[in-house]
Amino acid sequence: MSESLEPLRGFLVEQAAACARLGSPMYAALLQRVVGELAEDGPVRRLLAPHLDAPGPAATGLRLLGSVHRLVLHHRAARLAAYYPSVGGRFDIEGAWPAFVAVLDQHADEVAEQMRRPPQTNEVGRAAALVGGLLRLAAGPADERPLPVRLHELGASAGLNLRADHFRYSGPGGAWGEPGSPVRLDPAWQGTATPVDRRLDIVQRAGCDLDPIDPSTTAGRLLLTAYVWADQPARLERLRGAFAVADRVPATVRRQSAAELVADLVVADGALTVLWHSFMWQYLGAAERVAVRADLDRIAAAATAAAPFAHLFLEPWRRTDGAEHEFLVVVQSWPGGDLRVLGSAPGHGVPVEWEQ
Repeated sequence: MSESLEPLRGFLVEQAAACARLGSPMYAALLQRVVGELAEDGPVRRLLAPHLDAPGPAATGLRLLGSVHRLVLHHRAARLAAYYPSVGGRFDIEGAWPAFVAVLDQHADEVAEQMRRPPQTNEVGRAAALVGGLLRLAAGPADERPLPVRLHELGASAGLNLRADHFRYSGPGGAWGEPGSPVRLDPAWQGTATPVDRRLDIVQRAGCDLDPIDPSTTAGRLLLTAYVWADQPARLERLRGAFAVADRVPATVRRQSAAELVADLVVADGALTVLWHSFMWQYLGAAERVAVRADLDRIAAAATAAAPFAHLFLEPWRRTDGAEHEFLVVVQSWPGGDLRVLGSAPGHGVPVEWEQ
């Protein structure tokens, strides 16, 4: 294999292993075949050639698989659809692979165009970390009404998790949320019991994204569904349920950067202002991270007991300097600046293993 292919090959091998680890044998098998075709002159090599220098976080393999899944969902890859569980097919790598390569060949220009954009996932399972964290922030005497929440999300995509209080969650200590919600996370939580006796009153739902998606449109729903792994029915069901919730619960997602949202953010008397994000910090450039941190310091300095502020996130994080990265649920709250690791979660969010 040409030496210039090695970085991309390594990233694809890692992505295949991650898919297997996260419960998608289908995507693991497809990516393994992609790796095997990289050195051969053909549709795989031609489509991936412009991405040879792409870094690991660019998720080149998922861009390719999501672009093909979109064609399957759009009923434009009938032969391949027979192997896609998301549309009722039954996966078999020996049958699927030639059909997959044929789609790459027949729709090369469209796949190449779709691969220029990063995967647009709005993983509903990560709402378990958000709501569990918010309930911990709201914990207090049973007869004390918690402050209403002003919720702001960085990298919100379609804003589905801004409606997280309208989902249903189960775990140690009982269930929380709307009993009849079409989004049911069961189990959402394990480990330390979540204070399900607390209520949340989210009075503001606002987010930002560089390329926001409208979940009320057919095109928006198609794009979001395309980036869910085709052999994971539970994730697909959660997403469909979240679309139904979004139809009745308004939320605002503006086309702006993380730095722009945080620059405009201020605390408010009589409300808990929360900045939330999940699996997006790695995509910010160094300069934007510095800008966001500076504005976080500004907001934190203005926080009071009557106007508190919390920074809540689920991200790859180190517990201590030099430690391995874990997917951790972390919150820092002001006044006071108390920083706590609340628990950990798998990549798709559920179940969260609470530690406190």
